[in-house]
Parts: sequence; C-alpha cells; structure tokens
Amino acid sequence: MFEKASRLKLRFASSKGYLATEDLWDLNLSQLNAMAKSLKKQLKESQEEDFLTEKSEEDSITELKFDLALRVLKTKLAEKKDRENKEANKLAKEKYLSILERKQNAELENMSKEEILQKIKELETK
Repeated sequence: MFEKASRLKLRFASSKGYLATEDLWDLNLSQLNAMAKSLKKQLKESQEEDFLTEKSEEDSITELKFDLALRVLKTKLAEKKDRENKEANKLAKEKYLSILERKQNAELENMSKEEILQKIKELETK
C-alpha cells in the first residue's frame, strides 16, 4: 500500500497544504481523523453517483488515500495506547516499590535493640 502510494506520488490535501504520504506521520490524531473522514465522504459520494460503472482511477486513488490515512491513524492510536499503558505500569511499579520500602523499614523498626546492635557490628567488621 505504501509502495503503491510512493510510486503514484500521492499527495493529500490538508489544512497545511498538500502532503506527501510520509508526511501523514507528522499529523496529530485529530488532523488524521479529519482527513480520513473527508476521504471517506468523497468515497461515499462517488459510490452514490453511479452503480453501473466500474470504479474510476480517481476512486481507486481516493480509496488508497483513505486506507493509508486510516492505517496511519490506527498505528498512531495503538502507539499512544502503548505509551499510556507503559506510563501507567511505571507509576504502578513506583507505587509498589514505595510500599515495599515502607514495609522493609517497618521490619527494621520492629527489630530489637540487640538485633540492631548486632547488625551494626556486622557492618563495621566488613
């Protein structure tokens, strides 16, 4: 799909002007969504015009553009979700490490005076 787009030197109309296929990756999600909606609308309008004739080359190109915009959009959405999951996991890990540290400190607090002195002596001899 991307090879075909590059061979055809597809350009996508956007609020920033005409973009090459690789420029789609620079758009944010809302811009990609707007572009995909616009292309889908163009596809629907061209399909409603005449059911007796085969797809025109223009319709095929519009369909390719839509597929590309949708693919980039879905990929960027998946990457965003992955980043959010990683961040949530990182925060959860930090929380668990903090709780673990408090529990370890609580265990130390519960040691007897003799156990603490013994640990200090062991550390001094090392």
